Amino acid sequence: METSLAQARLILASGSPRRRSLLSYFGIPFAVIPSMVDETATGHGASQVRTLALRKGMDVFAANPTVPVLAADTLVCMGDLVLGKPADAQDAHRMLRTLSGAWHQVHTGVCLCMPGGAVLERVETTRVQFRTLSDAEIHRYIRTGEPMDKAGAYAVQEMGGTFVERIEGSPSNVVGLPLATLAEMLAQAALLPDA
Repeated sequence: METSLAQARLILASGSPRRRSLLSYFGIPFAVIPSMVDETATGHGASQVRTLALRKGMDVFAANPTVPVLAADTLVCMGDLVLGKPADAQDAHRMLRTLSGAWHQVHTGVCLCMPGGAVLERVETTRVQFRTLSDAEIHRYIRTGEPMDKAGAYAVQEMGGTFVERIEGSPSNVVGLPLATLAEMLAQAALLPDA
């Protein structure tokens, strides 16, 4: 549950409403302090999300070293092609046309920075298959505005979910935070509430 920094047992270094919602499932009082670091990295998708999650986590942890900090970053990839957040409607159309009728990977890097210096890191990858999309569907979806702040220009938990035929791996990873992976990390860090 989201709370003030004074009452928090964890800081979420993300302004994503999807990550806030998913993190609330664990019952840990958490504060939200989005990282403001540059979100550009090089390398393949899995490498980029690991780098960016660590960078975001360390950025917020540097200002709050007495509270554990959770950070994450998600990218959509087709092989070596990385599809981040679209720059504009034309870019969103290009991404959705590329994903149409094909499999792609969603990589999420998760980083947990702990007081005392321990840093837990994981990368989760989920395979997603889109059905074939018509240009009319793509244009209609872009007009909703939904794709504009989403990696790969879609949100599986919203209207973009109508494009998805199959998911292999963690469904919550496609939303932006792999819950099973995060549960393991929180347990390892002794942050889960007692039963």
